[in-house]
Amino acid sequence: MHTSDIFPEGKVPGDVPASSQYTVFVKELSERDRHRILKHFLGLKESDRLLRFGTHLPDEMVEKYVEGLDFSRDTLFGVVSRNFRLVGVGHLAFAPRQEGDDVSDKDRIAEFGVSVSESARGKGVGSKLFERGAIHCRNADVDTLYMHFLSSNHTMVHIAKKAGMEIFREYGESDAYLKVLPADAVSVLKEAVQEQVASIDYGIKANARAAAKWLGNLSGSKSDSKNAK
Repeated sequence: MHTSDIFPEGKVPGDVPASSQYTVFVKELSERDRHRILKHFLGLKESDRLLRFGTHLPDEMVEKYVEGLDFSRDTLFGVVSRNFRLVGVGHLAFAPRQEGDDVSDKDRIAEFGVSVSESARGKGVGSKLFERGAIHCRNADVDTLYMHFLSSNHTMVHIAKKAGMEIFREYGESDAYLKVLPADAVSVLKEAVQEQVASIDYGIKANARAAAKWLGNLSGSKSDSKNAK
């Protein structure tokens, strides 16, 4: 397994033409975002749930999955749209390295899963989520990023190849591994700046949605008052 930086040769996984790119802000999610995460997953089509979870999950199983998310153990990232809806979610799950497993020199490895709403695809959202997950691994002293996905998930295959990950295929499923470099001052500063900018973007969109909702309620109240007269 070869050691690489987050992205070899300066490439970003899932590169899209410059004409179709737009600014994507990736923010770390918290407990207050749990209900938004649930809405995001419930909004995925059945075929998209299959690609994300590797199996067909009914709504009740999706709800249990979201209820079981542990924000103190794992790290989740999100991309919000202009109307303050989660259109992309990346889940970085940390697990202890198995005894005798030579895939990593550290005490734990990280598994990454990602999903993007249909309306936001083709805009680099999945790539940005992966990039944030990879740099977070560097800064969390994790040297191995792992992804497990169906071999038919062409988007994940594309991201893995672009990132220079080693891919192992068997019985319709694939495992991909990326070795990331140790943290340095640049990687720590980069993630901190990304989070700060994304938090500002998140706050602006949250306030705009709250204001729009308040104005809508105010307009409705005035209309009701006129009708009552």
